Amino acid sequence: MNERKLLDLVSLFGYRLAMAGAETYRIEESITLILRNYGYQSEVFCIPNCLSISIDGEDGTPVYRMRRLGAHGNDLDCVERYSNLSRRICREKPDLDTLAQWIDETEQSRQQYSFAMKMFSGYLCGFGFSVLFGGRIIDGICAGFLGVIIMYVDYWMNKLHANQVFSTIGSAFCCAMAGYFIANQIFPHSPDAAIIGALMILVPGMLFTNAMRDIMYGDTNSGIIRAALVVLQSVAIALGTAAALFIAIKIWGQPLVLPKIQHSLLLLNIVSFIGCTSFTIQFNVHGKGWIFCAFGGMIAWTAYYITKSFTGDEVWSMFIAALASAFYAEIMARVRKYPAISYLVISNIPLFPGSGVYYTMFYAVQGDMEAFANKGYETAAVAGAIALAVLLVSTCFRMWNTYMIHRRYRLKKC
Repeated sequence: MNERKLLDLVSLFGYRLAMAGAETYRIEESITLILRNYGYQSEVFCIPNCLSISIDGEDGTPVYRMRRLGAHGNDLDCVERYSNLSRRICREKPDLDTLAQWIDETEQSRQQYSFAMKMFSGYLCGFGFSVLFGGRIIDGICAGFLGVIIMYVDYWMNKLHANQVFSTIGSAFCCAMAGYFIANQIFPHSPDAAIIGALMILVPGMLFTNAMRDIMYGDTNSGIIRAALVVLQSVAIALGTAAALFIAIKIWGQPLVLPKIQHSLLLLNIVSFIGCTSFTIQFNVHGKGWIFCAFGGMIAWTAYYITKSFTGDEVWSMFIAALASAFYAEIMARVRKYPAISYLVISNIPLFPGSGVYYTMFYAVQGDMEAFANKGYETAAVAGAIALAVLLVSTCFRMWNTYMIHRRYRLKKC
């Protein structure tokens, strides 16, 4: 067999899987299993900006390939298709020409939402999460337009190949300035509720989830790099929002801050489903799977709502909600034979502390250092609770899978 051609094909396979936003362990494990299926022991190493693969050729000479990885996407449809292709390759072991054809067919079969649908997803996100976080319906309507602004600015930033951090700062700034302008010049509403809902588009949910899963699977380097990117993107959101708030105060004075509305659980579930549906479009989920992904967000928020009603503790409630969403994701992955990441990242979206980032910077601009410190601590604690819950559930399921594999192996030997 032509080892060099095989390595070219599997490195292309791994590159496309990585660029779609797959977890490190999925990339490394898929490549290792494919090469083992062709009779080669391999060394595969992947971090967010590099993929390297090596095998020993038939003459004992090492054969090596390395691919540099650029900015990762959020294409869950691509992750699912290449994960399915990996299983098909291991099951049927095609010749190299057929393997190349399958990889090309998989790439050609990928689906993408239109520009109009992506803009519409921005509106859904702003409306859904603004109401979910205690805004009024009028705040949600305004937040929808702010969500479209974020999607449009981000689209053009990507067209100009802008740095992701700069793009996030620009999108957050434009969103917040538009929110304050509408509140002061067009019709009065609570600008903070509208801005918070729209800013959820920029929350690095997939990066955060992948960072936790990488650390859980022992890919510490990748996990730390992704976690650092999460922090950078969160800081970028905060900086863009803080700059807009500072300018708005100079022009129009202090923004109007209205108390949150306590909506019914039914309405909260509806708007949670709407908000999560927007992320099924942004993360390119197709088929009926989008319904199950968005439904996971309803489960997470119901768990949060019930726990908060009994305990009154924000961090504990988020931990229980994240446990529920992670458990749901692992179950659905096994029932539908799709990667758990598709369900996990979207189910957890309502729990990510977008409002915490906004209010932390709001208090900083206001000069209230005590409130700034308290809100910053609470936001970090919520993020830590979500991470712990994801790690706990994923670890338990992985240990159970390992136990069942060993059990089947022992029974087979007997």
